[in-house]
Amino acid sequence: MGVMHPAEFEAERPRLMSIAARIVGSSVDAEDVLQEAWLRLSVTEEVEDLPAWLTTVTTRLCLDHLRRRRTRATVETDVAAEVASIEPARDPETDALVAERVGDALQVVLDALAPGERVAFVLHDVFGFRFEEISSVLGRSSVAVRQMASRARRKVQGLPETTVEREARAQSDHIVQAFLKAAHGGDLPALLTLLAPNAIMRSDPTGQSLGAIPVYEGAAAVATRFDGAQGASAVTIDGRSAGAWIVRGLIKVAFVFRVEAGLIQEIELIADPEVIAILDVASLPKR
Repeated sequence: MGVMHPAEFEAERPRLMSIAARIVGSSVDAEDVLQEAWLRLSVTEEVEDLPAWLTTVTTRLCLDHLRRRRTRATVETDVAAEVASIEPARDPETDALVAERVGDALQVVLDALAPGERVAFVLHDVFGFRFEEISSVLGRSSVAVRQMASRARRKVQGLPETTVEREARAQSDHIVQAFLKAAHGGDLPALLTLLAPNAIMRSDPTGQSLGAIPVYEGAAAVATRFDGAQGASAVTIDGRSAGAWIVRGLIKVAFVFRVEAGLIQEIELIADPEVIAILDVASLPKR
């Protein structure tokens, strides 16, 4: 379809506003996001599925907003203390104050989530999107989205990371770092020992345009792709060890790993600049 009439966007506005407000935590910021979404739509020639297109654009703009926002709300303990310090409500004004404080505390919990976790949780648990739909929005695999939503749900519920989960995360980090080290050193046998026999790497369309094939199937194919790869620097993505090809300070390609049963099962090769821009990427902490 061609350039959209404002009325078609306005028909989607209530739904988009609900999603944006939940993700960014502010109706004012959500309005800014929707304004930017409208500007992008107004200069876009062809949109086949308007609701899906607007959901993706709005969600990615929300993620970009979260990543750029440096000032966070006060820590949860401070908010909890303020809530506890308020006397039992005796009138509508005090009721409203208590409700506002409790809302602030809940918002702090959401603020503590990584951006991707926050989106996965809001879209799935609040709005009922299927993981496959969220996968398209975030440019991540369905498995990765499901894991992000699960981690977010546990944090929102205030459930601490179990010993088993903590040990599995530490093992995963160790395996990914060993894999990147072996890749740098051109140690093909070591790469093969870290990959499951049926390991797979999927490349996004942008990665394919750079020369990657759509799917690398089997440990041998994946290991060969990384053998001697000097460009994959160690980083964290969503708080987990990952790899990234960084050129002049900019991430060109991200490699996200899924480790199960002590072996790498899947790698996502992400080169889409819009998806990379919304990843929660940080330098690997010194050990």
